[in-house]
Amino acid sequence: MSEAAEILLHQAQSHRAAGRPGEAADAYAALLALRPDLPDTWFNLALMQRQAGRPAQALASYQQALDRNIRGPEEVHLNRAVIYSDDLGQAEAAQSELERALAIDPGYLAALLNLGNLYEDKGERDAARDVYARALAIAPPAARPLALARLANATQFLDKADPLIDQLRTALAASGNGPADRAELGFALGRALDEVQAYDEAFAAYAAANQASRASAGTRYDRAAQEAFVDRSIATFATPASATGESGAPIFILGMFRSGSTLVERILSAHSGIVSGGELALLPRVVAGVSPYPQAVGAASAETVRGWREAYLQALQAARPGSGRVTDKRPDNFLHIGLIKTMFPDARIIHTVRDARDVCLSNLFLHLDGSMAHATDLADIGHWLMQHDRLMAHWKALYPDILTVDYDALVADPRPVIERVLEFCGLDWEEGVLDFHKAGGAVRTASVWQIRQPLYRTSSGRWRNYEAHLGRLKAALD
Repeated sequence: MSEAAEILLHQAQSHRAAGRPGEAADAYAALLALRPDLPDTWFNLALMQRQAGRPAQALASYQQALDRNIRGPEEVHLNRAVIYSDDLGQAEAAQSELERALAIDPGYLAALLNLGNLYEDKGERDAARDVYARALAIAPPAARPLALARLANATQFLDKADPLIDQLRTALAASGNGPADRAELGFALGRALDEVQAYDEAFAAYAAANQASRASAGTRYDRAAQEAFVDRSIATFATPASATGESGAPIFILGMFRSGSTLVERILSAHSGIVSGGELALLPRVVAGVSPYPQAVGAASAETVRGWREAYLQALQAARPGSGRVTDKRPDNFLHIGLIKTMFPDARIIHTVRDARDVCLSNLFLHLDGSMAHATDLADIGHWLMQHDRLMAHWKALYPDILTVDYDALVADPRPVIERVLEFCGLDWEEGVLDFHKAGGAVRTASVWQIRQPLYRTSSGRWRNYEAHLGRLKAALD
């Protein structure tokens, strides 16, 4: 390798180690302009391009690695599948890539697990179960807990005597399981027991799963830090943004996790004028580049704000190329409404709400990312909800145009609520929105099975099944 190429390689590696994927990608690209015959470097370029929010470029770079006969091509196909599924919302293309990976290596466990997950996203339960069963059959001991949990999560349980419930219990009792495996198995067991109405046992399983999840993440929720963030946000955004601004903003749907945001998005995306964006990471990517946040937003120049807006819109176009009006349904974007309105003063924002006891309990029963430390303890979830309510009250005082959609009202009497949502978004009525559950396509959500059903009311008041266990939550909400 020439001296110039060595310098570029060192620069790329330094940027990568420092967490600067955009700069690393540029350095790798410059190196490949000198030495295009390096398949591993094309692979590394693709990794950095994806991290930098350039999915189409990453796909092209992975293809270059394949064209140059990279070792382990099945991993390249897997990575391409993840981009198609997670970044671009193209489920069929993702499935094709996974099938190519499995044609190369039929025992490629990661591809099997991803294919099962993709079938779940598409609402194809039987296909998902078949793939997870294949994964479980070939999984080495270290991977069996995850494969078993995935199989259970794709299963409908009708009887407490279902042998899969016994398998989950046996796996949980086995020695050698780390906290991450205990969490996966425990959440799956809790869900199974809830379905067969063994509520006390289900709550015990969920409690143990959350304890394991906390141990795996190694972090605890910092109540004081969350209160301080809300205080800073209220102080920073004390007055509304200018009433004029750029168009092109998506429809933001936000609120507490499990408050009905997926349902609202699914209804909207059944309309001919809307494309589902799903839970996009675009706004958090903007937030990550603002320091100190949120104070720097309040002091930002018009040019800086324009840069944030353009970066967001370019990433949105890259994620959903060629789309018209798109939804951005990331519930925790409620933290950033001040930034949203700074970038897009005309943005339409839908805030979903639900009975506090139901939404908190549903959070406890959901295996959220370890970064959401509040979600593993009922009292902490209650505190998070109270801070959510405090911040949302501020946003709504600044921006009375934020539309509140009550999940319980929606499922009780859908049509008037849906009419109000469509009117808010400037859309005419279409009968197809009432049949949202019949729409095809993949949906990345914890509510993957629920949104495949017609509207139902059984989740309203679900907390009553667990009332004996909600003392700490009630205290937190008082």
